[in-house]
Amino acid sequence: MLPLEGITVVSLEQAVAAPFATRQLADLGARVIKVERPGVGDFARNYDKTVKGLASHFVWINRSKESLALDLKQEEAKEVLHKLLEKADVFLHNLAPGAVDRLGFSAEELKVKYPKLIICSISGYGTFGPYTNKKAYDLLIQCEAGLVSVTGTEDTPSKAGISIADIAAGMYAYTGVLTAIISRYKTGKGAIIEVSMLEALAEWMGYPLYYSAYGDNEPPRTGASHATIYPYGPFEAGDGKMVFMGIQNEREWVEFCERVLDNPELAVDPLFNSNSQRVVNKTALKTIIEDVFQGMDSGQAIERLEQSRIANARLNTMNELVDHPQLAARDRWREVDSPVGKLKALIPPVTSDEVDTVMNPIPEVGEHTHSILSEFGFSEQQITKLTTQ
Repeated sequence: MLPLEGITVVSLEQAVAAPFATRQLADLGARVIKVERPGVGDFARNYDKTVKGLASHFVWINRSKESLALDLKQEEAKEVLHKLLEKADVFLHNLAPGAVDRLGFSAEELKVKYPKLIICSISGYGTFGPYTNKKAYDLLIQCEAGLVSVTGTEDTPSKAGISIADIAAGMYAYTGVLTAIISRYKTGKGAIIEVSMLEALAEWMGYPLYYSAYGDNEPPRTGASHATIYPYGPFEAGDGKMVFMGIQNEREWVEFCERVLDNPELAVDPLFNSNSQRVVNKTALKTIIEDVFQGMDSGQAIERLEQSRIANARLNTMNELVDHPQLAARDRWREVDSPVGKLKALIPPVTSDEVDTVMNPIPEVGEHTHSILSEFGFSEQQITKLTTQ
C-alpha cells in the first residue's frame, strides 16, 4: 500500500509552488484532483513548448494528477467543488490573496463546514500585513528575501537560476500537509496551514541572515566562491575548464598543499596557515593554485583532488546532468505518459525499500472532468451544462 493511498487532494493551483507540493503528494499515492480553468487550464501549460510541445515547468510538476476543468464563476461549478471537498482530505491553493475567499471558499468557512479538512494556502507574503496584496513573482521574492544580494559576482547581483522561492514554498506546503495528516490521525481534526513564499525563502537564508545580524558586515557576493571559506569555488585548469573544489579544515589544507599542489611549504606559510588568512589573501592564493592547475587538464586536476580526498566537482551542463553516470548507476530515470507520448522523469529523491513511487501520466486540460463528475453523482445533463462553454 502506498503511504498516501486513500488521501484525496483537491487543488486550485497554478504556476509552480502549489503544483510542486501536490505532485509530491501524488508521488506517494494521494489522489490529486487539479482544478483548472476550462480551455486554457493552468497558465504554466503555456510557459514554453520545449518538451515535444508541452511546457517544461508543467511536465516537471504535474504528473500523476487528474485534471478537472471548472469555471468557478458559475454557481454550479462552486457546487461541484463543495461536493469534492465533502470527501476530500486536503484542499490546497495558491491563487491571488483573497481570490478563494471571494469565491466562497475561505479557510474559516471551510473549517466550520468540513472540520476534518486540511486547508493549505500558498501566497507571496501571507494573508495579512502591508505586503499581502503585493504581486509576488519568484524573482521579486528572491529580492525581498535578500537572496539576490548574496548571489552573483562582486559587481553584479544575480537571481538563482531556478524558481527557488516557489520551490521552497512548495516544499513547506508539502511537509506541512504531511504533518497535518499525521496530526489528524491523532486528533481527528483538520487544520488551516498557511505558507508564504517570503517566509519560506527567508528560512533558507539562515546563514547570511545570522552572519549579518550578529556580525559587523554582510557576506559579500563571491560568484561561485564562498564568502568565508577559501579555497572554495572554481579554478581554471590547463584545458580551459573549471574545476570546483572546497577546503573545509586545516587537515585538508595540508593534504592539498602536499599532494595536489606539490608544495608542502605553502601549508605553513603565515599568509595561508589558517582559513581566515587564506580568505584575506585569496587573490594571491588563487594565482598560486591556478599556476599549478595550468600544468594539467581538468580531468587530471580532479584525479589529484580525488586521490587526496578533497571535495571537488565538474561544472556540468543540463545535458550532462541528464547523462550523469551517478544517476544512471542508481537507476533514477523513468518514463511517464503524457499527451505527447512518453517523457523522461526523475524519480523523487526520497526513496524507500517499502514504497514504489507513483509515476502516472501528465493530464490534458479537463481530461478527467467527465469521469470525476460522474463519480461524484452528477447527471449527464449537469455534466453537459458544466462542460459546455
